[in-house]
Formats: sequence, C-alpha cells, structure tokens
Amino acid sequence: MKTTRDIHPDFLSLLELKQQPVIKLFKDLRAWLLDIYPDANELLYHTHALTTVFSISEKLSDAYCMIPIYTNHLNLGFNKGTLIEDPHRLLAGTGNLIRHIPVQAPEDYRNNKVKKLVQSAIELALEDMATKTKATRKTISKIKKAG
Repeated sequence: MKTTRDIHPDFLSLLELKQQPVIKLFKDLRAWLLDIYPDANELLYHTHALTTVFSISEKLSDAYCMIPIYTNHLNLGFNKGTLIEDPHRLLAGTGNLIRHIPVQAPEDYRNNKVKKLVQSAIELALEDMATKTKATRKTISKIKKAG
C-alpha cells in the first residue's frame, strides 16, 4: 500500500531550492518511510539542515528517524541509533545517540536490512514513549518564516 501525504508548504518552499537529484531522493525516501509507518507524525525543521523528523507523537523526544537534507546530499538518521541493533553495520556516526545512513541512491535504503532498522527504531520509540498519544499522521512545521 502506498501512503501519500502532501509536503507542507513551509518545507516545500525550502526543498525546491535544493538540487533536483536531492529533491527526488528525498521524496522517494519520505514515501518509503511513510509506507513503513503511515501513522507517523512529521516534525519539520530548518536549522543547519532542512529536516523532516518522523515521530510517534508530536514530540521530538519520541522521534525514531529523520531525513536531514544538506546542500548536496541527505541522510537517513536514527534518533536513537546507538540503541538499536545494527547487525549489518549500516549505521555511521560517532554521536552519543544519533546514527545515520548516507543516502546517494534508493538502493541505499530500499532493502530489508534498512527496513528492519527502521522497524526496530519504531519499536524502541513506542517502548520509550513517556505519554501515550492519539495524534497521528500530523505534520507540524517548526520552520520560522522569513519576514
């Protein structure tokens, strides 16, 4: 089943400033992640990177993965990457919690190994969730508008 959800206008206006191959890759990765967990909430940020964060609630602390988009590339990030099993050693990074998979092509994520990492991250987020929520499939923009 394919999940479709419009990209929030705040995010889209900034996304359209990126290079076309990065935009295409982002849209495919986002759709793939929403197919895995259609009830995800999206939290949108624009700090050092244009980032969509996937969370099981409306809180960043309940997030399980993210797609930070940089100038010429993007990653599939895992908010608690050091806490999920990575038997195939796909995750890169040296932070205390966050790990990522560099994404250059759909083959970098459209496989069962990465899908299992995403599912493990979702399970961990559900287990760690402080307060149960009923809010699902929401898009929450934290992007400050210019002006």
